[in-house]
Amino acid sequence: MPTFSTHPDIPDRDAAEGRSEAEEPVVLREADLRPFMAAFPSGVSVVTTIDAGGLPRGLTCSSLASVALTPPTLVVCIRTASPTLQALLAQGQFALNLLHERARCTSDLFASGDPARFERTEWRLPLGASGPHLTASAHAVADCSVVKTAAFGDHTAVFAEAHRVTVRPAAQPLLYGLRRYAEWSAAASTPPPAATPLPPHVVPPEGAARVRG
Repeated sequence: MPTFSTHPDIPDRDAAEGRSEAEEPVVLREADLRPFMAAFPSGVSVVTTIDAGGLPRGLTCSSLASVALTPPTLVVCIRTASPTLQALLAQGQFALNLLHERARCTSDLFASGDPARFERTEWRLPLGASGPHLTASAHAVADCSVVKTAAFGDHTAVFAEAHRVTVRPAAQPLLYGLRRYAEWSAAASTPPPAATPLPPHVVPPEGAARVRG
């Protein structure tokens, strides 16, 4: 999976205080975003495109977000040295495949850099598609055209406008966080904890936070 999900070693804490891990937050010696972003579970996607020689390219990507609804724009962040990024920029288009919860192997495959990954997964290139559609692994696909890029550090943010979206409503998303996968159907089946009601005579002021004891 993407490198931001890898946890560095956690610094030792003062054992003399006798505080448990659950009681105290872990403060890292350096501002490493990997454990921070690992604590923010997200869906999993595979970015795909076709290079100048007609060969499919693709990689697993969890760094994506919607930017605007009008025009329908999203952003994906890809390692600048990636051959997939170079092909994507040369073609000016790509497909964003959101993986369903049974597609863990596809996520690992496209994160591995295996040169035969397209030979080991089912895909097709429909008429008008911006990149290969992973037909057996994706529950939604957005065909996108690149409109702007911004390089920063070792990654490049690619802003793209979606011109077509395909959705399979019956499939559920694959989730990833804390270096492990989870299934949306399992997570969504757990009911939220019941809120503790306030006494009838207590009316919180507008904008006040309701704190449970």
